[in-house]
Amino acid sequence: MPVTPRPRAAMPGAAMPGAGRPGAARPGSPPARFLTGSIMRHVTVMALTGAIGLVAVFAVDLLNFFYISRLGEKPIAAAVGFAGAVGFFQISIAIGLTIGVGAAVSAAIGSQTPGAAQRIGTTSLIAMAAITLVLGIATAAAREPLLGLLQAKGDTRALAAMYLLITSPSLPLMALGMCCAALLRSAGAARRAMNVTLFAAIAVAGMDPIFIFTLHLRLEGAAISTVLSRVLLAGLGLRFVWQQGLLGRPEPRRAMADLRQVGRVATPAILTNLATPVGSAFVTHTMAGFGVAAVAGQATIDRITPVAFGVIFALSGAVGPIMAQNLGAGRTDRVRETLRASLIFMVVAVAAAWVVLAGVQNLLALAFSSQGVSALLLHLFCTWIAGSMIFAGGLFVANAAFNNLGFPGYATLLNWGRATLGTIPFVYLGARFGPEGVVIGQALGSVLFGVAAVALAFVVAERLHRRALAAVPAPIIAVPGGRGAAVNLVLDEGPRPEG
Repeated sequence: MPVTPRPRAAMPGAAMPGAGRPGAARPGSPPARFLTGSIMRHVTVMALTGAIGLVAVFAVDLLNFFYISRLGEKPIAAAVGFAGAVGFFQISIAIGLTIGVGAAVSAAIGSQTPGAAQRIGTTSLIAMAAITLVLGIATAAAREPLLGLLQAKGDTRALAAMYLLITSPSLPLMALGMCCAALLRSAGAARRAMNVTLFAAIAVAGMDPIFIFTLHLRLEGAAISTVLSRVLLAGLGLRFVWQQGLLGRPEPRRAMADLRQVGRVATPAILTNLATPVGSAFVTHTMAGFGVAAVAGQATIDRITPVAFGVIFALSGAVGPIMAQNLGAGRTDRVRETLRASLIFMVVAVAAAWVVLAGVQNLLALAFSSQGVSALLLHLFCTWIAGSMIFAGGLFVANAAFNNLGFPGYATLLNWGRATLGTIPFVYLGARFGPEGVVIGQALGSVLFGVAAVALAFVVAERLHRRALAAVPAPIIAVPGGRGAAVNLVLDEGPRPEG
């Protein structure tokens, strides 16, 4: 006669019904939104909303450069290019910190540990403000020697130094805004993350003409407008993070442990991100040998690129929370699917942006008053070089995988390889053919490391998936039998033992 098993008493600390259900949140923990639903939809929504926010950040620089270019003075445009090369180092460090914060908070949300996400987020914001304040003041103090390393000279150097003196001390405001956007993305609040940076960019669009033209402050006005936009960026970010419930009371006793967790990803992410401005600085240094017009042309490309390919730049921050939440929940199958979906999305986005750039290149040259060498470089980029962003995009997606799956060292190695072996020899040889050779050399160097990064990312994802499958215990299957019957169930298809 069949025996009905009695319900067993719950073990102490056992999960309540539904607690282990994907996406179910425990009390005090934000919901893990990426554990269910279409991966491609998650990637698309996060990338597009993240792109709007990120493009808004870079649009601030682009708008500044656009208004400055309307003054028709190449030394001022070149000064923005030199200052941008220095500022690129600041932004890269801030982005590296936000990657660490985003990975730690996303993993805490995925594991559904009550209160962990809020505690880590608050501690991280305080630490980021302190670190970037020191960095901003140090950059302002060392602006002259830094510009000298880039071969900035004369009036151009003086203008760039003035711009850095005004903008660098406000770096903590920008970093706080970026970190708040990363926290919001970690919780799946894509719209709020987008609005943080979008509203700041809209403010710049209105303030720039007033400060540059109406008040006749020229480059100084552009710098003041940038600082004011960062004030708005930080204010909105903190407000939205508070409304999202991602802030909590700091716990000094656990602060060092939380920061070490963030630092495990942030430190290699910073080292990874610093590789790109190092390569960019070498390109700017090389371009300076061809005059201010070449530097102005390169500066135009540098500011158009993150706006035109904002979706690609946003992928690293957008897909990171999706991977981290699913890894925290043990869903390595969805981690692999996220990697594939991100690469498909990236190729389509690059192709679309390339077509648009090729079609509007004459309008861009007119808008930025590009002539001579500046126009030559801009047309070369829009017609041919823009397509190489497929390989750069592959590297961005791979970096997101490495940083969020526990292999940040791979991202550091590949990015530095691209910035050194993939940039310096190619740019050095390309310079023999003029400034256009510099642009072509920089693009060619990204091909090798982009392909290698994507291949390695798939290896890492597959290794994690196999490890997760191996850790799952074999199922115990109950087989009904007659009274006193003994049933031996053989799970494999090998030969049965004799006898």
